[in-house]
Amino acid sequence: MASQNLLEMQQINKVFGSGLSKVHVLHDINFSAAAGHLNLILGPSGSGKSTFLTIAGGLQAPTNGQVIIAGQSLAALSAKQRDNLRLKQIGFVLQSYNLLPYLNVSDQFSLVDRIKPNNNLSAAKLKKLLKELDIAELIAKYPAELSGGQNQRVAIARALYPNPAIILADEPTAALDSQRVEQVGQLFANLAHNEKKAVIIVTHDLRLKKFADQINEISDGHLQQTIVND
Repeated sequence: MASQNLLEMQQINKVFGSGLSKVHVLHDINFSAAAGHLNLILGPSGSGKSTFLTIAGGLQAPTNGQVIIAGQSLAALSAKQRDNLRLKQIGFVLQSYNLLPYLNVSDQFSLVDRIKPNNNLSAAKLKKLLKELDIAELIAKYPAELSGGQNQRVAIARALYPNPAIILADEPTAALDSQRVEQVGQLFANLAHNEKKAVIIVTHDLRLKKFADQINEISDGHLQQTIVND
């Protein structure tokens, strides 16, 4: 039985500007991500990876085409409904980390509880996650006291804490050494395979290829599937 597609992108185009300043960033993108699969989108800087990811997660709208998340077309939803869908279904790991500087690591998770009180990871599962990412000893620290790699791992944990069905990660290993890449790559693979989540990672980090079930390449806004591992 085929896995359920949790995210679909159909004929997505994204154009910025007009006239002489017009830039066609994404061209006729068709993509789907199934529960239980880790999808890697490889491409160099400027290839459209981040635009792809923010459109996939409903953070910005395509110029045309449609994004379907958990069977719902984002274009058919109100702004409030889209926000609610993102809150419940999607975990974002963004390059900017998006950690609040005035909250320590522990309070970053408490804030999630206030925004989304239900269906987050249990205390035991959060403790296990923090240990897997080797940040359990950092819970009293503030973002400014952490290294880039530590902040990146905290941001990953916070994105996973709401227990989303879809995980969208933008260069999640950019600040990590090879040992940490192994840990994070295996964590994402386990989430896909064991927890039946749809994981989409956009990156230029070739060290993640071995963890992927599906690999696509994006170049100049064109997406091409290269490898599918069953």
